[in-house]
Amino acid sequence: MKRRTLLAGALSAAGTAVAQAPSRPVRLVVPFGAGTSTDIVGRLLADALARPLGQPVVVENKPGAGGAIGSEQVARAAADGQTLLLGTVGTHAINPGLYRRLPYRPLQDFVPLGFVGATPTLLAVPAASAWKSLDDLRRADDTAASFASAGNGTSGHLAGELLNVRLGKRFVHVPYRDGAQALNELVAGNVQFMFYHPAAVLPQVRAGRLRVLGVSSARRSAAAPDVRTLVEQGVPDFDLVAWFMLYAPAAVPAMVLDRLRDATRQVLAQPEVRDKLTQQGLELAAMDDAAMRAFATAEIARWGEAVQRAGAQVD
Repeated sequence: MKRRTLLAGALSAAGTAVAQAPSRPVRLVVPFGAGTSTDIVGRLLADALARPLGQPVVVENKPGAGGAIGSEQVARAAADGQTLLLGTVGTHAINPGLYRRLPYRPLQDFVPLGFVGATPTLLAVPAASAWKSLDDLRRADDTAASFASAGNGTSGHLAGELLNVRLGKRFVHVPYRDGAQALNELVAGNVQFMFYHPAAVLPQVRAGRLRVLGVSSARRSAAAPDVRTLVEQGVPDFDLVAWFMLYAPAAVPAMVLDRLRDATRQVLAQPEVRDKLTQQGLELAAMDDAAMRAFATAEIARWGEAVQRAGAQVD
């Protein structure tokens, strides 16, 4: 009798383990376009997650409205753990303060699975630009100049607006469909500057197409240690850092969330994955569930204040 009880328990545990695992390919929604920095990070994670989850992880790009379109789709997805979101500082910290009517609630509609990493952005200008330094930008005529971004609500958008405030300028914001398109327009000289991720900017710098004037974080970027921060160059209180976090819809059952969290932790601990993320300019930090929630809450408050200072608003 005792043996039968033990056997039944073992079979039940095995059945529960199977139930926790994804039963078909997992969708990882990237709320920005293909070829963007977010897309590159998403595809790295998708490839790595397939093994511990036992299913292919397919990236689906759902760009638009500063990442709000893709984020809303995941928030409303079936609560089966088959649909995940690569959230960003834009989708989960900037958008709540920027959009008057946001179709999802960053803290209530999602559960964080893992903190992927953070990166400052680089203030870049075309190589042919007359601006050789931040002082040149300070002296520039802002009535005929504009800055690009990957869309309303992105960290590049808000960084540009905050720079306007800090320098007393009125550079015009030009939002593009995604970061790849914005970067191409910058290289072509159709806009005058842009804040964007080191992984995308530095290859263009090495190719002689762009020049970097500063870093948006309070401390220098590990990806570009020779580039001075804006604070070092006399721009007060300028510390904007982009970040990525993997999310599931909040209604996913606890046992499935545990499975997804475990797989995410395994992946983010792998040296080869960490090396690839570092190559993308990300600075990595381990966070448990409580730390991720506290971080996300603090970021909403911090970026909300930055949005207010910059006077940015999207209907």
